[in-house]
Amino acid sequence: MLSRFFEPGIELGLAQAAVAALLALGVIGLARQQRIFLGRETALALVRGFVQVLLVGAVLVVLLREPTWVAVLVLLGMIAAAATIAARRGRGLPSAFFISLQGIGFGAGTVIALMTVLGVIDPEPTSLIPVGSMIIANAMVTGALVLDRFRGEVEAHVGHIEAALALGASPHVAVGPYVQAAVLAGLIPRLDSLRSLGVVWIPGLMAGMILAGADPVYAAVYQFAVLTMIYAAAGLTAVASGLLARSRIFTPAEQLVLRPSPSSRER
Repeated sequence: MLSRFFEPGIELGLAQAAVAALLALGVIGLARQQRIFLGRETALALVRGFVQVLLVGAVLVVLLREPTWVAVLVLLGMIAAAATIAARRGRGLPSAFFISLQGIGFGAGTVIALMTVLGVIDPEPTSLIPVGSMIIANAMVTGALVLDRFRGEVEAHVGHIEAALALGASPHVAVGPYVQAAVLAGLIPRLDSLRSLGVVWIPGLMAGMILAGADPVYAAVYQFAVLTMIYAAAGLTAVASGLLARSRIFTPAEQLVLRPSPSSRER
C-alpha cells in the first residue's frame, strides 16, 4: 500500500519506519490502559534506535570500503558500547561494566576471531562487520539477562547465602545455584531461536542472501552457521559473566556485599 504513495528508496523506508513506530506507540497506549507503563523507556529506545541506525548506515558506506583492521576497530567499539548497555541491567552489582566488558569481549571476541581465522567469517569488512555485529549484539543481550537474573536471585536469597556461609560453605558454593539459574535464563532466547529456526521464523540474513541471488540451500546452511556462532558467543558470555559476577559480590573476608535495594524490597 505504501509503495503506491512513496517512491522506492529512502522516502519509502521512512514511511515504513513511521508506520512501524506508530504500531509500537499503539502498544504503549494499550498497555497504559491496563496501568502498565512502558511509554518513556520505549519512546526513548525508538528515537535512539532510529538515530543510531541512520548514523551507522551513513558510516558503513565509508567503512565497508576500508581495510580489515578498520573493521576490527569498529567491532571493538561495538563491544565497548554493548558492555555499557548490558551493565545497566546489572546496576547494583559491583563493577557491572567491567563484568560486561570482559564477558562480551571474551564471548563475542573469541568466536569472531576463531571463525575468521578458520574462514567461516569472511575477513572483508562487508562480511566481518555485519556478522560480527550480530554476534556482539546477541552476546550483549545474553550478558544483560545473566546479570539481571543473577542480581535478582542473590538479592532474593541473601538469608540462604549467609546461612550457607555461616555453616562453612565457600562463597562459590553458596551462590552456585544462582549462577546456574542466571546462565540458563540468559541462554533461553538463543536456545529458542535455534529450536524454531526455519519453523517459526526465517532469519533476515538468509532472506537477504536469497534475494541477492545466493543458492537457497547455501543461504540456509550459512544462516545455521551464523546462529550457531551466536549461540557459542552467548554461551561463553553467559558463563564468563556469571563467574565474574560471582567473584565480585564478596569481600576478601568472604562477606556478601550485594544487598536488596529499597525499591526491590518494596516490590
